[in-house]
Amino acid sequence: MSPHQSPFERLRKKFDDSELRCRHCGYRDDSGWNVSTSGDWVEYRFVCSSCDAVETREMRL
Repeated sequence: MSPHQSPFERLRKKFDDSELRCRHCGYRDDSGWNVSTSGDWVEYRFVCSSCDAVETREMRL
């Protein structure tokens, strides 16, 4: 990995380092957050592989 990370890469790393436990069932899912973007927003999505609960964080640019 490059030593220079974009702000979005750093934010995803923060989510992956601290928010991998499902808030609904407590299961820890190490698959991490998925990221998608349209150019004017960035969406981080976590889907629990145990109970299929979905959490999202959206950043508008």
